[in-house]
Amino acid sequence: MSTALPPCPACASEYTYEVGGLLTCPECAHEWTVESGNGTDTGDSVIRDAVGNVLADGDTVTVIKSLKVKGSPTGIKAGTKVRNIRLIDGVGDHDIDCKVDGIGPMQLKSSVVKKI
Repeated sequence: MSTALPPCPACASEYTYEVGGLLTCPECAHEWTVESGNGTDTGDSVIRDAVGNVLADGDTVTVIKSLKVKGSPTGIKAGTKVRNIRLIDGVGDHDIDCKVDGIGPMQLKSSVVKKI
């Protein structure tokens, strides 16, 4: 039965199974729809900022709310510009890799930034 289903696009496991309308990988817990084919185009490739603008590598964004940063007494204040972002598949909801002036390299959530 598992030979008729495609392998997992995330980890290439051959042990995928179908639950409802989704294909699921038991090894990495990745889920995708049957209609999306191999699962590489699940709609996750488009990352939007807090107001719905599509983000791309190299964009400049503004932080829309003050953020506490572990190890920094000031954190990141609202209105801070972050230049030359990179979109990544980070830990949790963190999908922006950047370097903040005065803080250093870090990952941000797209829900706390606005494209300029």
